[in-house]
Amino acid sequence: MPETRLTWRCGSSPGVRAPERTRAEIPVRVGVGYDSHRFDHSRSLVLGGVKIPASPGLSGHSDGDAVAHAIIDALLGAAGLGTIGGRFPDTEPEWENSDSLDLLERTIRWVEERNYQVVNVDVTVVAEAPRISPHAAAMSDMLSRYLHIAPNAVSIKGKSNEGMGWIGRSEGLAVTAVALLDQIGDIDALHASIRAGG
Repeated sequence: MPETRLTWRCGSSPGVRAPERTRAEIPVRVGVGYDSHRFDHSRSLVLGGVKIPASPGLSGHSDGDAVAHAIIDALLGAAGLGTIGGRFPDTEPEWENSDSLDLLERTIRWVEERNYQVVNVDVTVVAEAPRISPHAAAMSDMLSRYLHIAPNAVSIKGKSNEGMGWIGRSEGLAVTAVALLDQIGDIDALHASIRAGG
């Protein structure tokens, strides 16, 4: 069996920590977000800022847009800005029934104040119903306006939970999101092309 060798970055030795870097010294950052809500038949379903017909809505302090919430969670994590619950606590009347796209707009402003911008986001909605694919393009288009990127840099996917667990029983749905940020002013030709829809 061939010998396995480990290469340590920055010439460091095993057991020796690399020096910490400030936020300004980290040009690319990745965040992972998650949100889940129970279905609420008294509400309309809104995902990614798009109203989904013939489906129960989601419970929540705001409008229950789990796609927007998962993206916000990913962006805050990537930028080191805390959590969605810390930024928009459900104990505050200010956020009651709020439009989640407004929350996303605030989040992007905070991210950009930290000198970061969105490169792309990848979202997965896990639900037995509704089907996400018929609405994915509309969600990508809507979210891209708030994220300041091209629609083809916003990926929206739907997955079934194969009838398992609370999602399989159609009690609600869950959403995961991954967001990639890079520093404003460090846009190379590839990133510029992504933002322009290339």
